[in-house]
Amino acid sequence: MKWTSKDISQYVQAKEYIDTVIIPLMPISFGDNIKTIASHGEYINILSYELERQFKGRVILLPPFSYVQTDQAEKKVAQLNNLSLHIKENNIKHVFLMTSDSSWSQQEQQLEGKLVWLPAIPLEDMEDKYKQKIIQDQMNQLLPMFIQKWQD
Repeated sequence: MKWTSKDISQYVQAKEYIDTVIIPLMPISFGDNIKTIASHGEYINILSYELERQFKGRVILLPPFSYVQTDQAEKKVAQLNNLSLHIKENNIKHVFLMTSDSSWSQQEQQLEGKLVWLPAIPLEDMEDKYKQKIIQDQMNQLLPMFIQKWQD
């Protein structure tokens, strides 16, 4: 389910079956690396949407958690943990944090959600069939991780 009024209406009716939220982590920078940052964000968005599609009825895909890439780590962690705790206080058991920003790995122990770091693959210059293959390969790795977390 996506963060839309239609999907949230379904969530309200069936919330006892929905125990997982996916939050894409989206860095923002207008520096020299703007294109790379945007590409990484695009990759995470595509994967997040695909996860939501695969697990529709079990997960809610939130809008991306956007942050200034150069902000202090403590500030970003505090804001993200505030969101994650709010979600968990409302009977959501699992919060997955999807990112290609490796700086989150250094903060993983302080996070109130399960960090899923994926190295970004630039898709903008690829033919569609190769994009689809890469996304499918990545999904084949992600799906068992989600299922395992649910079984813990």
